[in-house]
Amino acid sequence: MMEQKNGSFFTGFILLGFSDRPQLEIVLFVLLIMIYIFTLLGNTTIIALSYLDPNLHTPMYFFLSNLSFLDLCYTTSTIPQFLVNLSGADKSISFAGCVAQLFVSLGLGCTECLLLGVMAFDRYAAVCRPLHYTVIMHPCLCSMMASFSWIFGLFISLVETVLIFLLPLCGRNELDHFCCEIPALLKLACVDISSFEAQLFFASVVILLGPISLILYSYGRIVRAILRIKSAAGQRKAFGTCGSHLIVVSLFYGTAMYAYLQPSNNYSQDQGKYTALLYGIVTPTMNPLIYTLRNKDVKGAVRKVLWKDRESR
Repeated sequence: MMEQKNGSFFTGFILLGFSDRPQLEIVLFVLLIMIYIFTLLGNTTIIALSYLDPNLHTPMYFFLSNLSFLDLCYTTSTIPQFLVNLSGADKSISFAGCVAQLFVSLGLGCTECLLLGVMAFDRYAAVCRPLHYTVIMHPCLCSMMASFSWIFGLFISLVETVLIFLLPLCGRNELDHFCCEIPALLKLACVDISSFEAQLFFASVVILLGPISLILYSYGRIVRAILRIKSAAGQRKAFGTCGSHLIVVSLFYGTAMYAYLQPSNNYSQDQGKYTALLYGIVTPTMNPLIYTLRNKDVKGAVRKVLWKDRESR
């Protein structure tokens, strides 16, 4: 077991995960394999359908395919390592691997926050400005907003990753988590981290509360517009186009805000691990299920693609 006494350099970490609950590890191992397979199949299907079906060549499905690709990368950055950890074969991760995992998972999480905000604006334009929708959500603007989400999300992650690993780490190299996350790494810091926590809180406010404000504003305007619709069928259709997005937003933001918008001295490692399971693994798995089950266009695209395959045979 490697230790650091006075700010020397760690060569790796031991990810404790759920090693104190061996029975839970077995259950999690089986569940994670099924979840990961479903995540790969579900999100790959959405990406393929958005590309193959001309009816889905719209801003909404452009952003949805971006979100699906992001979720594929997000889960892949943590689940394979976690499965190895749960199998008991190797609970260690190299220093470089920990840095890479933190940068990738944090960057993709930040990007998802921004993309969900952009998707809310898209729904606002579709419901509140239907006659000008194609002008407002021009393909160039959609590409710019998606690119900005990716670039800014990865930039924030780069800054936070550099700052966290500049902190001197003390004691044993054990992380009481199943992946490299900032709250767990802060527990190893042997200096006053109040200034870093202030920087982290500011970054979290920008990346979480900024898009949340846009989402709340967009849906406030959407609800007002929907209530003006006299037809009950029209209201149901309008709510249906926004309901899936709201469910995903609630799942992702609720757990992410709990994890990152609280002081580290109030942070329970057990609660943190379960919270990370929700926003890092369960939510990306639920996204394709939520969007496809509630969306007639996606169901129609699936039937169309399957029908073409049968005809070609």
